[in-house]
Amino acid sequence: MDLLFSNDRRGQYPQSWYAATTKSLPPAPPLKGETRADVCIVGGGYTGLSAALHLAEAGLDVVLLEAHRVGFGASGRNGGQLGSGQRMDQTGLEGFVGRDTARQLWDLGEDAKALVKDLIARHAIDCYLKPGVAWTGSSRSEVDDLHRYAAHLSERYGYDQLEVLDADACHALCPSPDYKGGILDMGAGHLHPLRFALGLAEAAQKAGVRIHENSHVHHIAKGTPATVQTDAGRVTADHVILAANGYLGGLDRQVAAKVMPINNFIVATEPLGARTVEVLTRDVAVADSRFVVNYFRLSHDGRLLFGGGESYGYRFPQDIRAVVSKPMLKVFPHLADVRLDYAWGGTLAITMKRMPYLARISPNLLSASGYSGHGVGTAVHAGKLMAEAIRGQSAGFDTLAAVPAPTFPGGGALRSPLLVLAMSWFALRDRLGL
Repeated sequence: MDLLFSNDRRGQYPQSWYAATTKSLPPAPPLKGETRADVCIVGGGYTGLSAALHLAEAGLDVVLLEAHRVGFGASGRNGGQLGSGQRMDQTGLEGFVGRDTARQLWDLGEDAKALVKDLIARHAIDCYLKPGVAWTGSSRSEVDDLHRYAAHLSERYGYDQLEVLDADACHALCPSPDYKGGILDMGAGHLHPLRFALGLAEAAQKAGVRIHENSHVHHIAKGTPATVQTDAGRVTADHVILAANGYLGGLDRQVAAKVMPINNFIVATEPLGARTVEVLTRDVAVADSRFVVNYFRLSHDGRLLFGGGESYGYRFPQDIRAVVSKPMLKVFPHLADVRLDYAWGGTLAITMKRMPYLARISPNLLSASGYSGHGVGTAVHAGKLMAEAIRGQSAGFDTLAAVPAPTFPGGGALRSPLLVLAMSWFALRDRLGL
């Protein structure tokens, strides 16, 4: 079974609030027959679109292959949060790779945020970009950790975009009985993810990228040049970029052993009208400190977009509303009477250390994936870094590629059941408040 076709109709966006509030681009033709390119990119999400755009702007001939529609996967379904730094926090990175490398990784994370903001401005992408992401704690110890982290970022990294929230300030921002305080990062932001993805696709096409949708890649023959085979066509290219993230399947065993697809779910309520202040009093996004993170924000039409719950394996649960409503009502019990108009799932990818996995699989085959819930900035930046590496400027790519990436226990074959056991244990700890 293939995640690409397990939960969605072929070639169609999911029935999400994002898809309902986005005007789709005209379908790009499937690849038929043989063609030649400087670079062939597999995957039409943030990573692939960013790589394609940057390569085309540098004058290279680029073919991008997408099994469904551009922005079909996690890029068009996620929580829309543009976070600071890396998915692993800086204190964890300092212990993992040392202070000097941790500083380089922080700077790369800040470059990623700046890149997203620049692309939106430069290409006039209408995706409702707004500043502000709050991190909240449900216990005094979690809040103390967040406050210490804010001080650490200020003292060691000179980061001055954080507001420290005590219990009263947190409740004034987000009137949830579950949260006891936190921090608000005004250097981070949130956006409409599918609109952003389609804006990147439109910019890439204008730059000359040849996009082929409904073109499922099922085999890559390594070599110089390499050959990328779809159901109805073939691309011969000097370089290949793998940019399929959680939907990579079995195209490369090295990546599959280090990157694990998991499923996450979001609901959109009915428009809340005057009741939006029962969720947030400022137009910022929120993510909490649980192992299985709850994340939410208000939409431009006044809905609560709430993400929560995870599953492992191929199939989504039958009742996504029921899965997400449990954590949503723990955070906002006063919204029990609110209708849920949309519910959808998506597949992202994680790594053991929650750091992106960038790798040079062979001299002319690059891969980036495993953004672990931090992909709005990191994936776009990874695409640019791979484009630069192909052009001989690989410093940023090499820094991320050098981060140790442990293999999941059992590699690609056994990673799923072992990971389910481990992550189910941590999720249980969240529910028990341990």
